[in-house]
Amino acid sequence: MKVIKDTELILTPEKKVYHLNLSIDDIADNIIIVGDQSRVKQISKHFSRIDCVIKNREFVTQTGEYNGKRVSVLSTGIGTDNIDIVMNELDAAKNIDLETRAINTNKKSLNIIRLGTSGALQKDIDVDSFIMATHGLGFDGLAHFYKSKNIIDSKMSEAFINHSNWPKNLASPYIVSASEKLLEKFSEFKKGITATASGFYAPQGRELRIKPAIEDLHQKMNTFQFKGNRITNFEMETSALYFLGKSLGHNTLTICAIIGNRITQRQSKDYKKTVDKLILAILEKL
Repeated sequence: MKVIKDTELILTPEKKVYHLNLSIDDIADNIIIVGDQSRVKQISKHFSRIDCVIKNREFVTQTGEYNGKRVSVLSTGIGTDNIDIVMNELDAAKNIDLETRAINTNKKSLNIIRLGTSGALQKDIDVDSFIMATHGLGFDGLAHFYKSKNIIDSKMSEAFINHSNWPKNLASPYIVSASEKLLEKFSEFKKGITATASGFYAPQGRELRIKPAIEDLHQKMNTFQFKGNRITNFEMETSALYFLGKSLGHNTLTICAIIGNRITQRQSKDYKKTVDKLILAILEKL
């Protein structure tokens, strides 16, 4: 029986995972994750009841019931570094006995859906539409810190690296597919590869007072094709979500509201209304 050391899994005095401040009873098997804390309440207002509200740092969790099904909503903050914390601690809360620190023999598989906002990278993708990520393309490098076999799609990743002539001094891009179970469940949504950046400005091709190192990043991305797959949008969490989800045995999926089109330079006039529509669409399908 493997027991996790204190310094590897830090717990609160109440025996909850350290950053999220959660234990197994606080978390439903169906979890919607969002970046923004305020979006947690935007979702939970549709619940018939709320059983728990837990806040710690940027992590806000509310667990309740929608249409007779227990659902948790959790804010992650921005970036793959936060997703690293969220995914590992959700898994620990469900699959490690926090009293004894022993890994459970029978593992629990969670359904984790990221509901986010994103910028489109193709001219034909309308602002205020929705995109479901069949794959996450990571520029963040987080996956390379883990040993995990057969999670990364090496052929598609290599095809993108060659197509883009990716700089050697940056983290090697990696591509991971979404959960087949959740892709099938939400099959009516438009599909594409969602790219995950390690920042909001130069890592996404934006220029304020410093020029991006890759000046034609959008062109490299929106011209990529692999077996009918194309890169549709940009955000900051999906690649880590998919990699860690598959590595730990959880079902993960990202569905984003498109609030801007980076190619046509169009921006949503009322993105909160668009997000509201996406919230209801996801809740109804859970």
